[in-house]
Amino acid sequence: MRATRFHMVVIFLLFAVTVVNYIDRAAISYAIPLMEQELGLSKGDAGIILGAFGLGYAVTTLLGGFAVDRYGARLVLTIAALLWSFSIGLTGAATGFLTLYLARTLLGVSEGPNFPALAGAVSHWLPPQEQATALGYALVSVPLALAIGGPIVTQLLSVMDWRWTFGVLFAISIAWVPLWFLLFRDDPAQSRHVNAAELDHIRAGREGTAHHAAREWPAAAEIRALLTNRTLLVNYWAFFVFGYFLFFFMTWLPSYLHQAYGLNLAQVGVFTVLPWLAAAVALWGLGRWSDHLLKVTGRLRVARSYLIAGTQFVAALAVVPVALSNNLTVAIAGITVAVAASMGANAAYYAVNVDVAPKRAATALGIMDFGFALSGFAAPVITGWVLGLRGSFADGFLLMTGLALSSVVLVLAFHHPDADRKPARAFAEPFQASS
Repeated sequence: MRATRFHMVVIFLLFAVTVVNYIDRAAISYAIPLMEQELGLSKGDAGIILGAFGLGYAVTTLLGGFAVDRYGARLVLTIAALLWSFSIGLTGAATGFLTLYLARTLLGVSEGPNFPALAGAVSHWLPPQEQATALGYALVSVPLALAIGGPIVTQLLSVMDWRWTFGVLFAISIAWVPLWFLLFRDDPAQSRHVNAAELDHIRAGREGTAHHAAREWPAAAEIRALLTNRTLLVNYWAFFVFGYFLFFFMTWLPSYLHQAYGLNLAQVGVFTVLPWLAAAVALWGLGRWSDHLLKVTGRLRVARSYLIAGTQFVAALAVVPVALSNNLTVAIAGITVAVAASMGANAAYYAVNVDVAPKRAATALGIMDFGFALSGFAAPVITGWVLGLRGSFADGFLLMTGLALSSVVLVLAFHHPDADRKPARAFAEPFQASS
């Protein structure tokens, strides 16, 4: 019997929702100058509004991981998508700082469970040796969304005001929900689109014959283990640093290009395409390479740890000339390398959670994404504060270099997923963190 390939439909659904997710969360970075003018906002106000997403996101990305392990990705992501669609509509109806801040916070709250749900779905629908590749396919939607989102949003803003632009984004967001609810099942064995051959493929390499959702809240000992495992702790920090890079460029890159080089809205939309497209290529290629290295070497240290350290080292170096130069070509080249490198190991970060804690992957990712959410608050707010003090982005770029280098050192010293991983059965009894 030839295996069906419905797991690819699942990956596509995750890809599609993440595209919508990131266009929604990044759209405000193009509209914020218009909002500043209409609503009388300062740069500090703008930074606080942009950072509000991270505060809301921090609340539910952690709880979202617990909820996915308890209730499954199908229900959690359905509710989340409904709420973030509403928050996008509310953004278009904002009348001042407070309503815009609340709408942005609600967007963060509702988008928080997205990546824990993604990791939980992948951990149930793919065999271990294909998970980083699958995560790469799903996660490549982030830079692709940001690449196409710039021209789409700037074009919408050029033909209608920012309020109607968010109305269009609301309609696009809400359209995904019924597709997900009708087609996805938490357990592939419960899907009528999956035959026995595909189910055998999905279960290949797992211990036992099934891989059902845990369906209970994680025990305190399990959470403690996830918070003390050295590889996971370093992975959380490295992902925070990646998040700082991502949110810096996602929220302030349009304003940087406008302020530093006088680009208009349409030009900004065009110039933001190259960095995100390069990141999409890097993320897709390195996700596949990570799984290839694992198959060839059998070592997670090679396939995951060295990839994370190497990409963050390149990103650290790439932003230095951006900080020190006032040449647009140098700036775009440095930003392109930095964005591509910082995002290149994205699938590896996610895969480490599945590698080390296979039956609590969503919870582990929720913890990791909590740090990511904090970076989503820190990067916009700190940058806005720096701009208010000196009016220059240079300090912000140099801070990113320091953060990335700290991550490289910690990964090389303490990120050992081969030694710290535990088999799936270990979660029948809470596992102990490595000493």
